[in-house]
Amino acid sequence: MDALQDDVKPRELWAWAMYDFANSGFTTVVITALFNAYFVAVVAGNAPWATFAWTAALSVSYALIIVSAPLIGAYADQHAAKKKLLVITTLGCVLFTALLWFAQPETLWFAIACVIAANFFFGSGENLIAAFLPELAKSRALGRVSGWGWSLGYLGGLFTLGLCLAYLTWAEARGMGASAYVPVTMLITAGIFALASLPTFLLLKERAVPRPVKKTAPFIEAWREVGQTLRQVRQFTDLARFLLCSLFYQAGIQAVITLAAIYASQAMGFSTRETLLLIFAVNITAAIGAFLFGHVQDRIGHVRTIALTLIGWIGAIGLLWAAPIHPESASVFWIAANLAGLCLGAAQSAGRALVGLLAPPSRLAEFYGFWGLSVKLSAIMGPLTYGVVTWVTGGDHRSALLLTGSFFIVGLILLAGVKVARGRRAALRAARLDKVALQP
Repeated sequence: MDALQDDVKPRELWAWAMYDFANSGFTTVVITALFNAYFVAVVAGNAPWATFAWTAALSVSYALIIVSAPLIGAYADQHAAKKKLLVITTLGCVLFTALLWFAQPETLWFAIACVIAANFFFGSGENLIAAFLPELAKSRALGRVSGWGWSLGYLGGLFTLGLCLAYLTWAEARGMGASAYVPVTMLITAGIFALASLPTFLLLKERAVPRPVKKTAPFIEAWREVGQTLRQVRQFTDLARFLLCSLFYQAGIQAVITLAAIYASQAMGFSTRETLLLIFAVNITAAIGAFLFGHVQDRIGHVRTIALTLIGWIGAIGLLWAAPIHPESASVFWIAANLAGLCLGAAQSAGRALVGLLAPPSRLAEFYGFWGLSVKLSAIMGPLTYGVVTWVTGGDHRSALLLTGSFFIVGLILLAGVKVARGRRAALRAARLDKVALQP
């Protein structure tokens, strides 16, 4: 395949993309479609603070990722340990997702702790698997390859959600309530994540070479590496600007991902089955968006592609805001949600590919750690501000939607200053200097 590096075989690309397939069930079922609404309605008892509590729990996990992501990335680069650390984060996410089986009103704080831990391990693993992308794909094909992986990821989310929906239908037909069947879906999600990630660990190669480091504590050296990068940030102007751009537009995306099911059930009156069917449909459009826009990105450029997706997001949010919050507006909600899904897959895939161009090849895990820092900070800013607005305004989702739309507008403005060619030259120059520094 002309999209892959010379020493990369198609089966290895498939193994890498299978991790997207494996971990997407966690975000689809736990964060987006099922457990979040269950947490608000059942575990937190629909208390006035319930939505805020959910967003606060996720914010704590994202804060932990923000603190640790560049450090973990620097350690992975120095010790060629991306794959080893990916195994650890996968096991952590699988374990704590399975422990959500115990989530009930009387175990509120235990459920919150498990959500924090599971989401921390998920986010850390997401950064690590992304750092393999530039090792697998040629620079001119980063968009396509990222899109392939992300689209397969949405299919993985659909697969997991489909199994959960089938079980939910079976359980409801036998008179079971949400407190009985939702915990079981956590076991289903954890099991699929564990099994579907096996090809990644069996076939994906660790191509990085360990660097000689001083004989001190490993993470002290990693901290020094991160500090050196921060001191050199002016050399990476375009990457820094894109990360700031990502902070804003991802805040809007993360708010939608985190609160879509809550909005559908609380504002639009959707049942659990209707909400799951909505998320099922949105995952299909997101997979299409990731695949198609991956090819578009390599043809028209990374910045233009992301700009198109942000304009689409603004349109989707505007459509939602203009429609009255009423069950009779369900058709408008479906249209807006699927437009958002199309842009969701495209924006996420395009952002991952662009970082691969702007990051020095010698420090991929570290710079993807900074990308993860930006995304997770946005995951605090977006959902938490949405939760605060709905709390303060007594559940006014329209005001929260306006705030969400503003994040995409700011991101679009910042994106205009990103120059990919200049940023790529800076990344290659830094890689050359790293190579010289390692020579005896």
